[in-house]
Amino acid sequence: MRIRITRGIREITARQWNQCAAPAVLDRGRPENPFVTHEFLAALEDSGSVGPGTGWTPLHLVAEDEHGAACAVMPLYLKSHSRGEYVFDDGWAAAFIQAGGHYYPKLQSAVPFTPVPGPRILVAPGAQDARQQVVAAMLEGVVRIVRELDVSSAHVSFCTREEWELGASLGWLCRESLQLHWTNRGYDSFESFLSEFSSRKRKQVRRERRRVRQSGLRVETLEGDGLRDAHWDAMWAFYQDTGARNWGTPYLTREFFDIVHGSLRREVVLFLASDGNRPVAGALNFRGSEALFGRYWGCVEEVPFLHFELCYYRALDYAIRNRLDRVEAGAGGGHKIARGYTPARTYSLHWIAHAGLSDAVQRFLEEERRHVVQNASEISNSGSYRRGGVGR
Repeated sequence: MRIRITRGIREITARQWNQCAAPAVLDRGRPENPFVTHEFLAALEDSGSVGPGTGWTPLHLVAEDEHGAACAVMPLYLKSHSRGEYVFDDGWAAAFIQAGGHYYPKLQSAVPFTPVPGPRILVAPGAQDARQQVVAAMLEGVVRIVRELDVSSAHVSFCTREEWELGASLGWLCRESLQLHWTNRGYDSFESFLSEFSSRKRKQVRRERRRVRQSGLRVETLEGDGLRDAHWDAMWAFYQDTGARNWGTPYLTREFFDIVHGSLRREVVLFLASDGNRPVAGALNFRGSEALFGRYWGCVEEVPFLHFELCYYRALDYAIRNRLDRVEAGAGGGHKIARGYTPARTYSLHWIAHAGLSDAVQRFLEEERRHVVQNASEISNSGSYRRGGVGR
């Protein structure tokens, strides 16, 4: 097996990449994780959302067999900052820089601006029998690149537990974090889901949804070919507002949304609220074969509880109707707890060249892991489900 570095996703064909990342796409099926598809990563690069001037320089890895066929791929970037990752290492960087070191550039295996867990080393079906060996070879290849490029470190964000455990066996530092996900336990309606809530929390959800209905806004579910240019114009306005408030500058360009409409709209689900013909808020989601992934929310008018309706209640309604296993609504958001979301562990790997910094980070991660376990327990005990209910 030979591992080579590409200078962009276009150096490997969509068929070669998706054969590893999303084989279902090749048969017009729905990908399990749309964010690692060639189409999504190409939309980021072709739109200028990553690439020159962004601090995200593509260096994707391709492992090829003796016949030149791709047996594994890995999204990888050379980073000059830590923005848009959602696994925060700013403190490590600041400490190392203060001590006279150079933390940037670093290597980052991630889907830019997308805190969605999933595989980062994508193995073709024909190589599954040797999956662990292939994953190990790719991780070892990343370490060689760190040394060859003389960068500080390598990081694999939101990887699978299998990748995490294999990385640990190879000497990578292991980090755990928490997200809040909703799990479908075979509900046949939103009300059947609510029946697991305590009486007080159930009444709260119903009251919030009623307030939105009484606002007079029209809420639509738009997906696939039902999406039009006007919908993307509205979503871009919402995204700009949220991005400006949360990050200072939105990460994605307007062209990204146009490209997604052309190549990935089949996987897009938009919940749009309008006052007459004027869109006032929207929540953009991507649908996989098993889950709905909430990604971008924004509004141009504040309406009580509209955020909860579009981002959470509509998403749960959609997942129940379409028999999806779960809803993942991204990073943060303690208010998800009161709306039926429960803790889910997420994993990342870190390899740091400087022995002193690596030892310090290892000690930090051991302490952090204790807090993660404690937080998961506290969240589980403070949720909306009845004592002893299924959701607990």
